[in-house]
Amino acid sequence: MKFPQVIFLLGTISLLNSCIERVQKKDKLEVYGSTEILVTNEHGEEVIENVTLHIDSFEVVNQDSQIVTAANFKGKIYIVDFFFTHCPTICPVMTKNMAKIYDAYEEDNQVLFLSHTIDFKNDTIPQLKKYANKIGISSKKWHMVYAGKENTFDLAKQYMVSAAEDPNSPGGYMHSGAFILMDGQHRIRGYYDGTLEEDTEQLIADIKVLKKEQNER
Repeated sequence: MKFPQVIFLLGTISLLNSCIERVQKKDKLEVYGSTEILVTNEHGEEVIENVTLHIDSFEVVNQDSQIVTAANFKGKIYIVDFFFTHCPTICPVMTKNMAKIYDAYEEDNQVLFLSHTIDFKNDTIPQLKKYANKIGISSKKWHMVYAGKENTFDLAKQYMVSAAEDPNSPGGYMHSGAFILMDGQHRIRGYYDGTLEEDTEQLIADIKVLKKEQNER
């Protein structure tokens, strides 16, 4: 074997290993948003109790003018993000990566998608429908939703991500690029950078882990 061929082979092996290592193999996913509070029990004693965040109370409207609530996602695995259709920066990349996850689980009824618009002036229901048609998604699987300014910003806080009006940001809004993985109990199970391909691959893998957990329950 000639020396250049050795270099090429080693380079190929190195590239394959780096691709494999990008996705971490996990047996279990963390539950985010847990906290300890001081409560008084039935015996009048003060004790520490663990409380886990459940985002299980909201009402929004999707691209088909359908009312969508937390009940639509009960028992399901779902991925949440915040975006706007005219976003000139990270949203196109996020949408492309979310569509990749959508394609991976399009036939899986256990997995849903929930995208909240933060552009209350331009992202009307018809605009959300137009955008959904452009990327070729079904509202039965991927809900692109409008909830109004205060409700949406409040939901972003519950998910522990940023979303706000900002005249100094491109498009007039600033928001997190996170994809948020939720379980069937409305608990946060993971955060992923929606602009990164490696995080997208990790999320696809982690959904499998979460599916196994829920199916074994």
